[in-house]
Amino acid sequence: ALVSDAGTPLLSDPGFRLVNLAAAAGIEEVTVPGPSSITAALSISGLPTDRFSFEGFLPSRRGARVKCLQQLRAEQRTLVFFESSHRIRESLADLGEVLGADRPAAVCREMTKQFETVLRGTLAEVAIAVAADPVQEKGEFVLVIGGSAEPADGRLAEALLLARSLLEFLPASQAARVAARIHQVSRREVYAALPYESEGE
Repeated sequence: ALVSDAGTPLLSDPGFRLVNLAAAAGIEEVTVPGPSSITAALSISGLPTDRFSFEGFLPSRRGARVKCLQQLRAEQRTLVFFESSHRIRESLADLGEVLGADRPAAVCREMTKQFETVLRGTLAEVAIAVAADPVQEKGEFVLVIGGSAEPADGRLAEALLLARSLLEFLPASQAARVAARIHQVSRREVYAALPYESEGE
């Protein structure tokens, strides 16, 4: 038996290796559903639950964390993260900086335990609430963040506008790469829409 006192096993621990070994050995596997902080947090977050993406723990180093969040900036599904007490303030600050301070969020702390709390609001508001109360920095956290409300077509238009401005300083391929990375759209789509004659100037 694989048992966890932290909710449903395998969602944030390396137990999947045991499952793979058991399957390879021909051992029949049966799941016994247990409480999951992911679905528990989603159910009380007040944010859309029809489509969501569980992203696990954010990287511990700020550079890697910011890069990870930049890749998720355009994600339109609700985002779910785990976070620890000693990084909660830094992660909330980076979430607000990269995804936008006005992005709706819920900070779910100590789910299903005696001191459970849920803070709802924008990323800026919940960050202030956590910083103002030392108790809110203790325990285990599930962060539920609203998805991007900006349609892909709008991001592509913004990227193309930026890329055209960059053509004064960069070749089209580089301008497209920079603009696509900033606005999280396809580099090929941006490049294809740029003037052909600009390449190599």
